[in-house]
Amino acid sequence: MDSQLKIYNSLSREKEIFIPIQEGKIGMYVCGPTVYNDVHLGNCRTFVSFDIIYRYLLHKGYKIRYVRNITDVGHLLDDGEDRMSKGARIDQLEPMEVAQKYTNGFHHMMRIFNTLSPNIEPRATGHIPEQIEMVQSILDNGLAYIVAGSVYFNTLKFIEKYNSYGKLSGRIVEDLMVETRDDLKNQDEKRHPSDFAIWIKASDEHIMRWNSPWSVGFPGWHLECSAMSTKYLGETFDIHGGGNDLKFPHHENEVAQNMGACGHAPARYWLHTNMLLLNGKKMSKSDGNTISPQELFAGQSEHISKAYSPMIVKFFMLQAHYRSSLDITDEALIAAEINFKKFMEALKILDNLSLDLFNNADSAPKDKEVESIIQNIYSAMDDDFNVPLAISEMHQLISYINQSKNNAEFAKQISQASWLNLKECYNTFLIQIFGIAEESSESDQVVTDGLMNLIIELRKDVRERKDWSSSDKIRDSLKEIGIQLKDGKEGTEWGKI
Repeated sequence: MDSQLKIYNSLSREKEIFIPIQEGKIGMYVCGPTVYNDVHLGNCRTFVSFDIIYRYLLHKGYKIRYVRNITDVGHLLDDGEDRMSKGARIDQLEPMEVAQKYTNGFHHMMRIFNTLSPNIEPRATGHIPEQIEMVQSILDNGLAYIVAGSVYFNTLKFIEKYNSYGKLSGRIVEDLMVETRDDLKNQDEKRHPSDFAIWIKASDEHIMRWNSPWSVGFPGWHLECSAMSTKYLGETFDIHGGGNDLKFPHHENEVAQNMGACGHAPARYWLHTNMLLLNGKKMSKSDGNTISPQELFAGQSEHISKAYSPMIVKFFMLQAHYRSSLDITDEALIAAEINFKKFMEALKILDNLSLDLFNNADSAPKDKEVESIIQNIYSAMDDDFNVPLAISEMHQLISYINQSKNNAEFAKQISQASWLNLKECYNTFLIQIFGIAEESSESDQVVTDGLMNLIIELRKDVRERKDWSSSDKIRDSLKEIGIQLKDGKEGTEWGKI
């Protein structure tokens, strides 16, 4: 099935027909986590949403370069302290130990939610030269200024030249008088309150620092995504995504930086996920209105009556459109669990029903209905990735599956060809696109992780002995059973293909 894909573009605030820059290929950048703490549930929802978008675009036949960054420097708290430095101080670790610890935890959680890995996952600290180069380009273009070793983006000059600052977030310049939260300790250095730091001179106590033409310091938080998306996807690419909370100031400042350095905006389509609520309210640690993925899985929270497995939590996330807010309540989770079990039971029935039950003619009375439902599922996904509507249509397929099992007369009203189409569609969307996997217990996950860590260690020993043949055999054998090894500077990680 192939219909015209429409995407809601935050930049135009309209649904637009998706036309990639290069036919058949897509460049997609999604803002990843700041790895100073455990990944929270709102982040998980964002990454699950973009995983489904990624999977669906792959299903439609696009070749995709999916880039999702790791922020391990430059993201400051309201008091001006770097999040990584705070994490290091609290955990009594080096900043890079903190980054590795929580990056590993993030990857583990993404595996639990059965998401695919991005093609490239760059770290901010691994791209300091590119960020310094971009700062210099912005300075050369007259859109930044230096004060006491720090470099600030000049928003008023940018507005004068391009008249576009605030276009993505919908803010007007008067609204931009508020702080952009990236350099609170240095307000008196800025020429205008809406200016933001693209290079910050490090104070004596600041741990993470690099040499630059302006000072020993570190890049501003917004700069990393501009530099890394440009490096891996080019000056203009197709899709940029992230949580709605990043629209301002992060994404707005990304646009300004790219235009300041390259003369044009980075992405053609901007996609933003909405927030996760808990019992109708914004999550807040200070109010006690918060819940972590681990608490959901273990049932250890006053906000829920029982434990919910990762796949049930993921299935619950699919009940709302990615642009809509999603309210976690015990009642909603229970409803998601009931529906999840219906979907998994229908999957088992599909696998066990004999093709002989169905009409061997070229067409049968129910064929048009089946094909119409399948088309509706694709139409829903082509309408800005409307997963809840697609799931609603899949409920109709479940009805056909259950009736075919229980009523031979009903089954004979469906041709074998249509039944095979129904089966392929159901499997494709539930497993390949939505990424819903068979449930495994927490103990099973622990065993799997332990075995994979052992295999990775054994392969490391083999590689150190330069036994490349055995190393390749381990890697290729794992790939045959759907497990991919990724070797990098920080070590080897594994994930499901």
